Amino acid sequence: MNVFYNLNGIGDVLIISLAEFDEKNRTFERKEDAVRIFDKKSNVTGGFNLFNASSYVDVTAKGQVELSEELIEKINEALAKNGFDERIEADLSPKFVVGYVKDKEKHPNADKLSICKVDIGTDELQIVCGAPNVEAGQKVVVAKVGAVMPSGMVIKDAELRGVASSGMICSAKELGLPNAPEKKGILVLEDQKYEIGQAFPL
Repeated sequence: MNVFYNLNGIGDVLIISLAEFDEKNRTFERKEDAVRIFDKKSNVTGGFNLFNASSYVDVTAKGQVELSEELIEKINEALAKNGFDERIEADLSPKFVVGYVKDKEKHPNADKLSICKVDIGTDELQIVCGAPNVEAGQKVVVAKVGAVMPSGMVIKDAELRGVASSGMICSAKELGLPNAPEKKGILVLEDQKYEIGQAFPL
């Protein structure tokens, strides 16, 4: 789940993104200030738009909104007030974390891709990585599925040349860090203070 708000860009609207589905099946239902966007075949909710958002939630973000239990509850109250019974839930765990590359092997169908097993503390992810400097034994920054990159790109489960990939091992440039090198390659965390699984601040 991701939430976005940009008063100057699109007005007083909270955009709540929950799931993806085929746009050909997309439809919507409006009740007062709330619009539910859903798949007309499966009835799966893709998200909500909440108009006059500032009358329901206190939000000043420009872009992605930081999630909290309080915000989620306020959104649920707003949806209920506008006639929707559905309650939304969110994974509030950090989306950018320190990972440890446990293993790296060559992708069978692509010379410049590697298949990495990455320990993020709570889980072990398989991530296909194209960086030339990725190696086993490194501490790296992982954008988990659901993370929104500074560029606006949302990280999703993917399949790269026939191999499943969940998440992304990030470069300094992709993370929008100051003085990021132009040279292609992931950010390797040399400082011993970083612990596997801890949130990486942007």
